[in-house]
Amino acid sequence: MGAQAQGTDSQENFTVIIGGTNVGHLDVVRSGDTVKIDYDYKNNGRGPTMKEELKLDAKGMPVAWKITGNSTFGNAINESFAMQRGTARWTDSTGSGTAKPKGPAIYVAQEGSPWAAGLYARALLADDDRSLPALPGGALSLAELEKVNVTGTGGAMTVTAYALSGNDLDPGYFLLDDTGALFAAISPRAVFVRKGFEGEDIRLRDLAVKYSTDRFVQMQAKGANNYKAPVRITNVRLFDPITMALTEPKTVIVSGKHISAVLPVNSPATEGEVIIDGNGGTLVPGLYEMHGHIGQEDAMLNILAGITSVRDMGNEIDVLDGLIERIDTGVLAGPRITKSGFIEGKSPFSSNNGKLVTSEREAIDAARFYAARDFQAIKIYNSMNPEWIPALVKEAKALGLHVMGHVPAFTNADAMIAAGYDEMTHINQVMLGWVLEPQEDTRTLLRLTALKRLPGLDLESEKVNRTINAMVANKVTIDPTFAIHESLLLARNGTVSPGMVDYVDHMPTGVQRSAKQAWSNIANAQDDKDYRGAFDKVAATIKKMHDAGIFLIPGTDMGGSFTYHRELELYRNAGMTPAQILRRATYDMAEYLDQEQSLGSIEKGKYADFFLIQGDPTKDLKAIKAIRMVAKDGVFYYPSEVYPEFGIKPFATKPKVKLPKES
Repeated sequence: MGAQAQGTDSQENFTVIIGGTNVGHLDVVRSGDTVKIDYDYKNNGRGPTMKEELKLDAKGMPVAWKITGNSTFGNAINESFAMQRGTARWTDSTGSGTAKPKGPAIYVAQEGSPWAAGLYARALLADDDRSLPALPGGALSLAELEKVNVTGTGGAMTVTAYALSGNDLDPGYFLLDDTGALFAAISPRAVFVRKGFEGEDIRLRDLAVKYSTDRFVQMQAKGANNYKAPVRITNVRLFDPITMALTEPKTVIVSGKHISAVLPVNSPATEGEVIIDGNGGTLVPGLYEMHGHIGQEDAMLNILAGITSVRDMGNEIDVLDGLIERIDTGVLAGPRITKSGFIEGKSPFSSNNGKLVTSEREAIDAARFYAARDFQAIKIYNSMNPEWIPALVKEAKALGLHVMGHVPAFTNADAMIAAGYDEMTHINQVMLGWVLEPQEDTRTLLRLTALKRLPGLDLESEKVNRTINAMVANKVTIDPTFAIHESLLLARNGTVSPGMVDYVDHMPTGVQRSAKQAWSNIANAQDDKDYRGAFDKVAATIKKMHDAGIFLIPGTDMGGSFTYHRELELYRNAGMTPAQILRRATYDMAEYLDQEQSLGSIEKGKYADFFLIQGDPTKDLKAIKAIRMVAKDGVFYYPSEVYPEFGIKPFATKPKVKLPKES
C-alpha cells in the first residue's frame, strides 16, 4: 500500500474547496507510526478547526486516535480511541464504550477528517469481500467505481474512485492513488483535493454528481411505481385543508399525473385498474418544505417523508437546474422545486453560493439574471452591503420577484422591513437586532452564539413591539426555521436531540451518534442554562408573532425529511392545532406560492401529490411520521421498500396493492 502502509515518513497536503472557492486546508504529517493532522476550513463564517493524532500498527490500522478542536458550529471535540490486547475503547460526544471484536473491525471516528476515508479503504481493500464490522456499530463496505486520469502541478496520474457505505444514509465518495494514499474526497458541492490538483475541482464535483446520480437512478428504477393504468385508492379519509377536518371515507382515482376523481367509498372499480387498499387510513396532501437547499441526496428522502414540494432557498444554479430536469423526466425521485436566487456580498465570510456581488449594480444585475431564468424569488444574505438593499428590492419587485433573506451584517430587521422585504428568513435574524450592538458582526458564529443573550430580553419592550408591529403593518411573513434553532440550542453531547427522539432508532450508526452531539459549545452549566433559556425565548417570540397575525412559513434549512416533521410539530408551541399546522404545510403554502389551482389539496384535476398514513393527524400530528405510501405526479412510492437502501428501518408497512391481472 505504499509509503503510508510501510511506516516511512511522509507529508500530505490537501486544499478544501467549496463552491469553487479555496476555504481551508487539511495537512497530514507522518513520522514512523505516528500521523498528525491539521484540518481547518471556514465557509459562510463557520467550519471545523481540528487536530488529530493517530498511532498505526504494522497493517496501517489505528491503535490510538485522538481528535480535538471545534466542530462547524463550535461544539468542543475531544474524541479518543485505543485498541489494547484485543479490547477497543473509545470516547466521543455520545459517551464512552468498549468492545472486544472477534475479528478485524474498523473504528469509525465520529469527527474524523476526510483523510480517514483512505484509512478505512486500505483496511477494506485488504479484506476478501471488502466489508468489515465497524465500531461502535454497523459495518463498512467498499465498492470500486472507476479509474480516473487527473493532472496537476506534479503532472498526470491515474487514481481510483471508491464508494464507502454503511455508516451514514449515503455513501462517501473518494479517490486513492496507486499507493493507496488519499487523493481526494468529493461531493457535489465540496472537494478535499491533494495540493497542486485544485484545477480538477469542477471535474471532481461532477464525478460526485455522477456517482450519486447513478445510485439514485437505480433507486428510482427500483422504488418508483408508475403503473401506466388508473390507480384506485379505496377506503381512505382525506384531510381537507379548507375545513381542517377529515372527510368521510372516500375512493380516490389517479390517472396519469392527476387526480381524476374523488368518489364515494363503495364506488365500483373499472377494468384494468390498480387497486390500493387504504384500510381506513388517511390521505394527506403533499407537504411543502419551504426552506431547502436541495440536492439529490435528500430528494428521495423528502418524497418518502411526504414532502412533494420544496422551495429551494439558494443553490449552485447549474446543479439545481440539472436536478430539476432529472426529476421532471422521471430519472430521479424528488419534489417539485420552486427556485429562489441567492445573492451574497463578497467578503471573507461569504457563503460561496449563487451570485456573489461587489456593488449595488451587480446586485441588481443578479436579480435580473434570476428573473430571466424562472426564479420566483431572491434571497439576500449576510455579507450584502445594507446600503444596496433598497435599490435591489425595488428592482426585484419590479421584476415580479418575491424578496426575502437574512439581515445583512451591521443592520437590523427594522431596516430590511422598511426596505421592502416580503419575508424574513430565520427567527434569529430578527431577534439579533434586539440584543446586538450596531458594530457586532453577524457574518461570524456570533449570529448563533449571541443567542445566549436572549434570556434577558423583554418581549414586551418597545424595540420588540416596534419590529413586530412593522411586520404586521407591512404584511411581512417569516420563515422561522424552528427546528434548526431547537438543534442549535438544545442538542447536548450524550443525549438524543429532542427533534430526533421519534426516529433515531431507525437510523444508521453514524446518524445515531450525531443525534447525541451538541451543535454549540456548551462549556459549562451557565451556557446550558443560557441556551435553554434562549430556545424558550425563541419559542415565545414565534408565538407572539403568530398571535399578532404574522404568517409563519414552515421550513427547516436542514434537508427536510424527518426534520420537517419535527418543524411542524414545534408549531404546536406557537399555539397552532394539528389541523391548522397541516393546512399551513399544504394548502396555505400552495396558495403562498400561487400554486393552489393545482396543488395543496386532494381534489379532482389537481396533481396526484399526497401520502397515506394509518392514523388521524388532526388529533395526533405524529401520525405523519409513519407513512405507508406517497404519490407524486401520480408515481407511487412505498417507503418500506426504499428506506433499507439508506440503512433505515421502515416506520410503516406497505398497503395491499392489487395489479389488474390480480383483480
